[in-house]
Formats: sequence, structure tokens, C-alpha cells
Amino acid sequence: MKPLFKGITLSLASLTLGAFMLTAVPPAQAKNQSHLPVSEQKIVNVAHRGASGYAPEHTLLSYQLGKEMKADYIELDLQMTKDGHLVSFHDTNVKRTGSVDKLVKDMTLEELKQLDVGTWFNNTYPEYANPSYVGLQVQTLEEIIEEFGLNTHYYIETKAQNAGNTTVEGMEEKLVQVLSHYKLIGPNARAGHVLLQSFSPASLKKLHALNPTLPLVQLGVVQPGQLAEVQQYAIGVGPNFKQIDANYVKQVRDMGLMIHPYTVNEKEDMRRLLEWGVNGMFTNYPDRLNEVIKEFKSKK
Repeated sequence: MKPLFKGITLSLASLTLGAFMLTAVPPAQAKNQSHLPVSEQKIVNVAHRGASGYAPEHTLLSYQLGKEMKADYIELDLQMTKDGHLVSFHDTNVKRTGSVDKLVKDMTLEELKQLDVGTWFNNTYPEYANPSYVGLQVQTLEEIIEEFGLNTHYYIETKAQNAGNTTVEGMEEKLVQVLSHYKLIGPNARAGHVLLQSFSPASLKKLHALNPTLPLVQLGVVQPGQLAEVQQYAIGVGPNFKQIDANYVKQVRDMGLMIHPYTVNEKEDMRRLLEWGVNGMFTNYPDRLNEVIKEFKSKK
């Protein structure tokens, strides 16, 4: 198979992920959600911005490495360009990884494509530097799906633009349009291939209104008293792992919601969260998490 980048080649195994299953939701919630496969045993490994501990975040190469490391999902942070394209980029300003002091929403796709979003990684993490990272480009949602196909699992975030947790107008409609086009959602879609997340309740509620079957995850620490409200539109929560404890995990699980904390990079933290009973977690090091999951299961 042709390498995507000089010196980097995809194995055939990296193009397919084994079937996986998610924790059940109670009937009262499931009636308004997609029917997801059920397995209490599956712990979901989410490659945070791809395998971003090893390669520049939100690039094809980072996603590729996430798949090579057998992550269950690759995570995409979506923003909308000035000319209406959905691109995967974390920061609202491109300065940190693109070296230009501009907002994504104020740039056209053509302008974003001129950015080098790989070189910064070599400068910041010289121990993982690779000449192939120089010149990597910002990717659209369509380009990512075209590259990795319909057998890949995507964990997609609609990025809020400000403290008020608002997204760019039209983002949710465009996202549903693209996912429907590729049959990643809809009546003929395979369950579990897409999870949608956001810190913005308004964004998730808009997605729920557009399609009540979409599996949605509310990011942030949702207070126990608000879990029932979240359950009306979401199937899970994604808190910062540093802001929760074993009791919180139990409260979420007792409500029938999934819990996928972010961003967990140290094995000690991974082990503790697994003992608490989380359904999965986000990590920059999916290979490391798989080692811990294997160790955890061997002790049960």
C-alpha cells in the first residue's frame, strides 16, 4: 500500500477496526437514541486528536497512528471556516499550531490549507520529531472520511467559540448533512460508528432536534442533579478526569449514562479510572491505554 507520507506506511490491519460495543442505556433514554450494541466488557479507547502524543494533532498522520495503535475511535474537533467548510482543528485561533494569528472562523479553506500544521510539533516535541511532519495540512471532515472510510469510528466534537459555549451558525446542520451523505448516520448506518460531543448544551440540543437518534455526549462535569436533564438528549458525559472521583462515576453509571473522561495520559490515572468503572477514556497515547486495559482485564 502507498505511504501517506514519506517514510510512513499504513498496514492493511490499520484500515479496519474490530467490531466493538458500547454500554447499554436504559429504555427511557434509548427510545430517542440509535440502537447501540451492548457490552459491559468493552472499554472504549479514544485517540484524542489522533495519537497526538506522537504526531501533530488533527492531521491524517495522527489519525493514522491512532488506528495503527488500535484505538476504538479517532477524535475530531470540528470548526467551520469563513466559507462554510467543516475542518478538524482544536484551537479557535490557529497561532499555536499554524503560526498565524487568526481565527479559524475568519479564514477560508484555501487560506487554512496554506498553513503548515506539522512543523510546530517537531519544535515542541523533539524526541518525537519526524521530517514527514513538515508541511502537514488542515483537513476537512470530508477528506478525513474519504481517507479512513466507513469502517473507522469517529468521535466528533462541535467546538464552542467562546465562554458562552456557542458554535458557528450552521455548523450542526452542515455536520448532519455530511454524515448523512456518507451514511454514517441515518436508517442504514452501522450503529456506533459515530459519537458526537460538545461542551455546548445548545449545540447538542440542536443536533438532537435535527436527528433524535444521534448518539450525543455532553462534555464537562455535569452536576449529579443535572444528569437527568442531560439524559433527555445525550447518552453519556465526558468530564475532565481530574475533576471527578469514584462516587461521581457511580452516579453517572447508575443513571444509565456512559462516562468517557478526558485526557488521560499516565498509566496510574488510567488504572484508577478503570477501577472506578468508566466506560472508556480519551488519551494522546492509545497504545499505552490498550496496555493498561489488557492488564486490567487480566486481573478480573
